[in-house]
Amino acid sequence: MTSSLSVSPKKYVPRAVLIDHEPGTMHSVRQGSLGTLFHPDNFVFGTIGPKDVHYTEGAELIDSVLDVVRKEAEGTNCLQGFQITHLLGGGTGSGMGTLLISKIREEYPDRMMCTYSVVPSLKVSDTVVEPYNATLSVHQLVENSDETFCIDNEALYDICFRTLKLSTPTYGDLNNLVSVLAVNMVPFPRLHFFMTGLTARGSAQYRAVSVPELTAQMFDAKNMMAASDPRHGRYLTVAAMFRGKVGMNEVEEQILCMAISQR
Repeated sequence: MTSSLSVSPKKYVPRAVLIDHEPGTMHSVRQGSLGTLFHPDNFVFGTIGPKDVHYTEGAELIDSVLDVVRKEAEGTNCLQGFQITHLLGGGTGSGMGTLLISKIREEYPDRMMCTYSVVPSLKVSDTVVEPYNATLSVHQLVENSDETFCIDNEALYDICFRTLKLSTPTYGDLNNLVSVLAVNMVPFPRLHFFMTGLTARGSAQYRAVSVPELTAQMFDAKNMMAASDPRHGRYLTVAAMFRGKVGMNEVEEQILCMAISQR
């Protein structure tokens, strides 16, 4: 969960709570290059791998997590909302993640809830139960999330292979694609699942940086972060963001042309 930054005497500290049901991942984060960035008290974890993380193990750990969440929320001047990053295929991300979302919604019903949910893919799934975990989690996201960004590992790998021409993409390459997401449009409260598309880093030197080219890349199925072709469906709403020196008239013209071509 991340909401903003708090200030210590020497540096900025992310308002982040890191959660897992086994200590291995938490120790890896602490020993990594970013280990000293987070507050030590904001690492919350169990002692063994979970079996049922929504009703049993999750229920036992949720009170400790909520205590840390409340402490961080109370330390803000103006709490705007919460961001949850989780994997729907994993036990902790699906079970504990959705349990946490529902509990936060109960305590902070008027705050924004945004989730970055990694949906499982058959090509890169580790275990056979990932589709089941994701299916059991979706209704919680429908009811308790305001915005859900669907991220597909298969699509991210395809972007790295096909667009960036990376033979061995790292987690840093995948995370960089995800880190630039942002949007503020929800057409209907229950229909808040977004499929995002963008130009990957490292490809600008091989492409013409123009509004028509950027618009085409934005709607190209090869640049979508979910393995789905946007041409085979209908748009409820679209948020297009351009950075740099671009003219609004040209942007509106290209978006209109794209909308006409998609009919």
